[in-house]
Amino acid sequence: MTDHDQISRRTAVTAVAATAALLPFAGAATAHAQGAADQDSFFRHGVASGDPLPDGVLLWTRVTPTASATPGSGRGPATEVSWQVASDKNFTSVVARGNLTTAAASDHTVKADVRGLHPATHYYYRFTVDGQHSPVGRTRTAPAPDTAAGNIRFGVVSCANWESGYFSPYRHLAARTELDAVLHVGDYLYEYKSGEYPEFKYVVRPHTPAHELLTLADYRIRHGVHKTDPDAMAMHATHPVIAMWDDHEFADNAWKGGAVNHTPETEGPWSARMAAAKQAYFEWMPVRPSIAGTTYRRLRFGTLADLHLLDLRSFRDAQAKPGSGAVDDPSRTITGRAQLDWLKSGLERSDTAWRLVGTSVMISQVAFGAVPAKLLGPLAEILGIPKEGLAINTDQWDGYTDDRRELLSHLSDRGIDNTVFLTGDIHMAWANEVPLQAATYPADPAVATEFVVTSVTSDNVDDFLHVAPHTLSLAGVAAIKAANRHVKWLDMDSHGYGVLDIDARRTQMDYFGISDKTDPNATSTLLRSYLTRSGSQQVERADQPLV
Repeated sequence: MTDHDQISRRTAVTAVAATAALLPFAGAATAHAQGAADQDSFFRHGVASGDPLPDGVLLWTRVTPTASATPGSGRGPATEVSWQVASDKNFTSVVARGNLTTAAASDHTVKADVRGLHPATHYYYRFTVDGQHSPVGRTRTAPAPDTAAGNIRFGVVSCANWESGYFSPYRHLAARTELDAVLHVGDYLYEYKSGEYPEFKYVVRPHTPAHELLTLADYRIRHGVHKTDPDAMAMHATHPVIAMWDDHEFADNAWKGGAVNHTPETEGPWSARMAAAKQAYFEWMPVRPSIAGTTYRRLRFGTLADLHLLDLRSFRDAQAKPGSGAVDDPSRTITGRAQLDWLKSGLERSDTAWRLVGTSVMISQVAFGAVPAKLLGPLAEILGIPKEGLAINTDQWDGYTDDRRELLSHLSDRGIDNTVFLTGDIHMAWANEVPLQAATYPADPAVATEFVVTSVTSDNVDDFLHVAPHTLSLAGVAAIKAANRHVKWLDMDSHGYGVLDIDARRTQMDYFGISDKTDPNATSTLLRSYLTRSGSQQVERADQPLV
């Protein structure tokens, strides 16, 4: 077994047409939509918005101009699309409008970057083709840069594997109409062939296409399928989504020159596959391309918070062999020089109360100590560590210690406080303090905090073991916490989402779990609430969840 074989299943611990009835503001978002897509509709993939600014937002839809113009087909005529933004859902007060043309070259996706709107304001939008209106979407602009908003609130999600279950966390977030936006911190979809992850006998609903994604058409098709999920459609139609990618938008454990789940001899050049995946992502997601055509960018929410979003796949070097000294090699990078300098500069110049950093993989240092043998296999599958023993996960910042040391030293040396990392990837929920040196914590204090959300559906420990949740994993939780005193809470088994609330005094994450990822009507329950107080760089359990 090769080193790559040992970590190949890390995987990030690794469409019915939308209608107004799906939308929370229409009063029925909590009902799970059933039935087939409306084959007569131009708008079979719903609507979405993203990347809110104080004066604007990006609007998205996909048009099906003819029956044969399915995602990835390359078929269908150029089509003129109009869009409207209104202050009311009945569109009696239209505040912006425009026209554009879409065609097969962009897979008939549509993006309108609307400006001239008012800050911190809800708007409604729709698209029109040949007199037929799309579903109505609801969005919200960011606060003005110099405005001291009382609070801002985000849903936070990660790791949504279609085959592993239903996206009910999205439905529960759609029902929370007080959110300013939803932050998706990566693995919006998975590239695997059907039955590879999870095994065929545990597949809840099969992938389309059934084979592994390799070409532009493949990635377009699977994005299209995800945009037909009724819960995803409801979330996108109700809130602006701020998205960043991780590895599975490309392939497992992707890096700038390849991936664990890519074989050039049989699958072609990695550069072609990554370019295809990026093109499909920018076509199908309500995201503005930023520096060098990546997803690293910065959004501001009044004087409360700057949100720095990272791209940890386009510039990183290959993952080191677990347990090797290469993890400390200063020539190896997870961010690339330009992105790390951009992040350090942005954190130092920030004049907001909080500095939020979306990092698709965990930055907190993790040592594993003694974990029961029964858990070695599942944890190795999830964390990408050798099955013969526990070591660091070299796909995380643990595998690029020089970059992490430089970033955390920058926070410490410059006295930059109130930095909160927001993370997904590992199919577990964590609340961490982030020390400069974990070995000397708490004598050397933390310089930041980190909230990690669990997966929407992707397998975690109890799924790999096929046991009841919170049984066998409890020994692993105890061992990890004992070896890592900066880890204040860890849940290895739940699926769900987070709700993050920021005000001048504190940043709080409420962690929610769903009852059953295989049940399209799964309920949601609060698991825990943790907060970090301004100036503390510490995590503590909150007395009560957000109202």
